[in-house]
Amino acid sequence: MSEQDKLLAVIDELRAEVRGLAARVAELEARQAQTGAPAPAAAPPAPADTVSEEEMLAISAAIAAFLGVRAKIRQVRLVHSATWAQVGRVHIQASHRVH
Repeated sequence: MSEQDKLLAVIDELRAEVRGLAARVAELEARQAQTGAPAPAAAPPAPADTVSEEEMLAISAAIAAFLGVRAKIRQVRLVHSATWAQVGRVHIQASHRVH
């Protein structure tokens, strides 16, 4: 079997998978239409300069674990800096043995 035949076989499998998924979506939409339930509204994407609720929860959990007590977070800012990456590289390079 040549490479082209393999690619065509993969493409056919993907097309079959897409057809199956489309059928499942159509079935779910039909069920939803029968029950009369409104479609769930998609959450609007968070702007790039804001912190999502999940990120806030992770930050507060990290602070609580570090301090040992629950702290009140007053402000969270996104800082765009290459310092964290640089410090990480320094730590990794310092951990290697030099012969």
